[in-house]
This record gives sequence, structure tokens and C-alpha cells, in this order.
Amino acid sequence: MKFSDRLLWLLFLLISPPLSAKDIQVESPNGRIVFVFNLTKTSPTYRVLFDKKILVDQSELNLTFQESGPFGANLKQGKPIFREIDETYDLVVGKVKTARNHCREAIFPLSEKSGSKRLINLVVRVFDDGVAFRYEFPKQTNWSDYVLTDEKSTFQLAWNPTAHVLFRLNFLTSHEGLYTTIPLDSIRNDTLMDMPALFEYPDKTCMAITEAALTDYAGMYLIKKNGLLTSQLSPLPNQSGPVDGMTKVKAVLPHQTPWRVMLIGDRVGTLIESNILTSLSPPCKIPDVSWIKPGKTTFPWWNGTIVPDTVFAPGNNFETQKYYIDFCADNHIDYHSVVEYGGHEWYVSDGTNYVPGPNANAAQAIPGLDMQKVCDYAKSRDVGIRVWVYWSALYPRIDSILAQYERWGIKGMMVDFMDRDDQEMVNIQERMLQKAAEHKIHIQFHGAYKPTGMHRTYPNEFTREGTLNYEVNKWDSLVTPDHDINFPFTRMLAGATDLHLGGFRAVPASQFKVHYIRPMMFGTRCHQLAMYVVLESYLGMVADYPDAYKGQPGFDLLTQIPTTWDEVRVLAAEVGQHITLARRKGDDWFVGSITNSKAREIPVKMDFLSDGVYTAEVYADAPDVAQNPNHLTQQTRTVRKTDAVMLKLAAGGGQVIRLRKQN
Repeated sequence: MKFSDRLLWLLFLLISPPLSAKDIQVESPNGRIVFVFNLTKTSPTYRVLFDKKILVDQSELNLTFQESGPFGANLKQGKPIFREIDETYDLVVGKVKTARNHCREAIFPLSEKSGSKRLINLVVRVFDDGVAFRYEFPKQTNWSDYVLTDEKSTFQLAWNPTAHVLFRLNFLTSHEGLYTTIPLDSIRNDTLMDMPALFEYPDKTCMAITEAALTDYAGMYLIKKNGLLTSQLSPLPNQSGPVDGMTKVKAVLPHQTPWRVMLIGDRVGTLIESNILTSLSPPCKIPDVSWIKPGKTTFPWWNGTIVPDTVFAPGNNFETQKYYIDFCADNHIDYHSVVEYGGHEWYVSDGTNYVPGPNANAAQAIPGLDMQKVCDYAKSRDVGIRVWVYWSALYPRIDSILAQYERWGIKGMMVDFMDRDDQEMVNIQERMLQKAAEHKIHIQFHGAYKPTGMHRTYPNEFTREGTLNYEVNKWDSLVTPDHDINFPFTRMLAGATDLHLGGFRAVPASQFKVHYIRPMMFGTRCHQLAMYVVLESYLGMVADYPDAYKGQPGFDLLTQIPTTWDEVRVLAAEVGQHITLARRKGDDWFVGSITNSKAREIPVKMDFLSDGVYTAEVYADAPDVAQNPNHLTQQTRTVRKTDAVMLKLAAGGGQVIRLRKQN
């Protein structure tokens, strides 16, 4: 921190306004985070303090309804209701097996003094690692339904933190783009920002803003209005005019909004380790989860569905699928994905560019592809079959299509190209998960909005895209290690992040060329391997073609890295520079470390281990990776919890350590 920043921060501590008599405080269990509520004449307001420092200064909360205008002024407050929640719950898929939901809750009943006297509860929960609030609309005799045109939840962040954000032009988006690092006060008014958004304060306190339990509501963005961060909801489709006046949500009471979440910590690792989003989401709604099996999958579209020189013609036929299924069976890869070939879907469609035509039928394979034969053969080799499908080819006939998939024996789907998060699309995606669960099918969403913790509720949701990822290597050169390092501190704070992992043809940056078939990769082989540990995703792609892996160093490790975990620890991290995580599965730990385009050495303590001796298998960048980025070294050593290791990462590099406890 520069001297001027330190001086400002000290001044800030000295002039922080005292609490007034009307302020009501809700403290986190450890007392470090305080939510301060105050009802003024014009609106409810709040502040957030961390270690007695104001992170969010006086911020107004307002809702605007089509039928009755704003809800905020001329309110009266009922008696607050307080309670402490302390429980644990298990996740079927997740970054931890068992999570603790420990927080203090306050419910502030707010009602109008005149008119229809509507009642809305502001519900606040304060955790040791963040704050969340939402609006609840209880059933009431004088109000049965509503049309919401605006939710104006504001966030007046103190002291101009550095923002790490993804700017968006509008609400029709796949949520893919380059992140920007910029002082908050340099962001222009009316600039739309995706979530999660990360903010670093002068003393390196970190706060991220996102949402949890997005269901039957519009997705939320951030926008600057008059210099103030304000929520902006995605409008329902087929409207015109100013966004502020458009319909965002239609609902029948009782109803509630998603949680507006502020993740907070004095180290950024606290935000990555947090389980707030799942703690705020409803418990699992799938009665029998025994069929839900996360794992790894092929995705031949990325590599171009490459096959070796054979007697069969490549394409969407049994022989090509068999080749990939055999590869999966021989290498302990759980799933094979049947996708397109030559620019055409695996199913019947008379559309163009994958958009379904009027006679599209996602339950009928193209001539020459016998899906029953493919699924039967895969089952004989203990491999699951997944399919890619355009969402609008699936949804209108979802019951009959999923029934056919179940008859064939399909285990999962990639559902693609939603590119919206308005209330209608949010409900469509939830219904897809519900219907897929009825047929024992998991879903991987692409062209989709961020996760919001709903994989607790529907654990057949394995992963989501919503990132500018390695598919881009097929047509551009944007996805470099400098871009990769943004994900853990931004998009991954919301949950599972799908990046088309597994490219095994890294080249020096000066030699990178766009290849639609057999794409090239930036960064080192170890960087790519470490991404399987660093990223959270319950369905890891093995996206290259089988011969790209044959005999290659590191492929053995790739097949062994789990996709769900029992525990996660962030060992070292600097936003936009480097990160080292340790993830535990059973008694084994995997340590993954990546850096940006700068080489570095990172000291890491092994104090997260339990007592005893561990065998450490170390996969590290080879000395010549500047010329041969696919080279790596493998070493085996023993370590104990009292040890420290030095991770040496090349520019664009990475390292993975697998730790197995000795008997």
C-alpha cells in the first residue's frame, strides 16, 4: 500500500461516523462483520463494517412496482426478529463435502403507513465471511401479486476500491469477455457490470458482490447510477423503451428475491473458501441422488472430432463414437459426449449455425448414427454417454425428448445458447434441471449465467460456462495465462466454471496460431494440469483427442484428479498474479498452483496436512518450458505438516502436487 493510501485509510478510521440511536446492528458470529440497518424517511438504508472499518457506507434500498410505484418512502418498521443459525449440511457435488451454515439473522418487517399498506420483510444474514440480504413478500389480504419494474439495491462502497469486473453491453449475453481492473471511481456511469465483481480496498480487504438462490426472479447485474453502484435486473424479453421502466419480475405472493451477497475477508482466499452461496440456497430437492455421478468427459467438438487413420469414415457414426468410448474406458474417463460433426448437430435439424429449424427433432439421431447402439456399447464398457443440445431444440418438447434419452441410456447433457438471465429463462433452466432429474440426467449449462449455489438444490447441475474459455483458441488468441488468473478471483467465486480443459498442445506465445481443428494452447502443460485443481467444476473436460494424450507426460495425473472435493484451502494468492489451492478428497490432497505471464517462486506451508508422513508426487515446469512448454518434471518426496515447499513456476506456468498419506 502506498503512503498516500495508508494516510487515507487511517483518516477514514478516524472519521467513520458513529452509530445513531435508530441504527440496529446485526453482527457476525465472530463479531468482525456488522450490518447496520436504519429506516429513514425516504428509504431503508444499511452500512457494512468489517473490523470496525466501513466497507459499504449508507446505502438505500428501494423497489418499484408497476401497479403502485416505489416502495421505500413513508414506511414504518415492525419489531425485528433475531435468531442465530448454526447447522451443517452435506453437498452431493461441491467444493466441500460438508458445509457449515453459521450466521446471525434479522428480519425487519417494513410496511407502508398509508395506501394499500403493503408489507415487505427485509431479511439479513451475517456470516463470518460475508453478508446477505433479500426481500420477502409474505402472503397478505391486501396484496396478491406484483409486477416489478426496478429493484434499486445500492452499494455505496467506501474509499474507492480497485474493481475487477466484466463489463457487458446488454442483457443478451453469454457472459464471456475480458476482465477489467480499474478504480471504482473511474468506471463510467451507466456501465453494466456482470457478477461476481471483486473489489479490493486500500488495506487489501476484499469484497465480492454476487447473488444466491436465483429462482423465479430476474438475474442481477451492477450498474453505476450517479456514481453509486446499483442493482440492475435483466428485463423480460420483447419489451422496448428505457430499461428502468421495463418489467423485470412478475410474481404471486408469497414470494422472495434472491439473496444479494457480499463476500468479505481480509484475504482473498476467504472468499474462495466460502460456502455462503450454498448455505443460502434451498436443500436438495432430488429425493434419490444415488445416480448422480460427477466425473470427467470428452468433448470432441473442441478438437475437431479427430480420429486416427482407420478403415471407417470419421463423423457422427458408431465407429467414431466407439473410438472415443474405448479411449474413456481405457483411461478411467467417466463420460463421452456426442456432439456435432462438420457443423451439423448429432440430431435431426433443418436450421443453420446450430439454431434449430422448424423441423428440428432432438430425440432423433441423424441417419447413420444409432444412438441405442452407441449407448449400449458405452454401458458395456462402463462409460456414460452425454449429448449436446441447443436449449430451444430441447425445451418445447422436454418431456418426450428426455424420455427418449432415458430409454437410450443417456446420462447427461450440455444445454447451450440460452444467453439470457431474465425471469423467464431462469425458470426455464430450473425446469430443465427438475425434468432432467426425473430421468436421471445431469446438465452442463453453456451460454448460461453464473451459478448461484443452486447445485445444492439440484445437484444434477454439474457445471456452467459463463466464461471466456479455451474454446476461443479455435478462433482467437485472447485466452492467455494472464486471462486465466482472473477466474479464481471473479467468476469462480460464484461456483463451478467450465473452461474446455485438457488442451495438450502448448506452444510459446510467439508461435501461437489460430487452429479451429487441433487448437493450440498458451501457457505450460503444468499450467493446464493445475487448472483442474484450481478451478471448481464437477464435470472436468478432457477436450483433446485421444492420440493427443497417448504417452504424454501428465496425462496420468489428469485422469486421477477428482472433480468434487471434501475440503478446500487457499494457501497463497494475489489477485491477478498467482494462486495456490489445496483440495482434499478422502485422505489425499491435491495442490494446484498457476501464475500469470510472470515467473515466480511461491513458498507454501504444509500445515494444512494432518499428522503423519505423506508421499508427494510433484509435477513441475521443466527448465526448458520457454522453448518446449509441454515439458514437465516429475519428482517424488516425503513431506510432513511441519514442512514448507517452494513452488517454482515458469512464466505462464503451474505446478501440481499430489499428497498421499502413508500407512
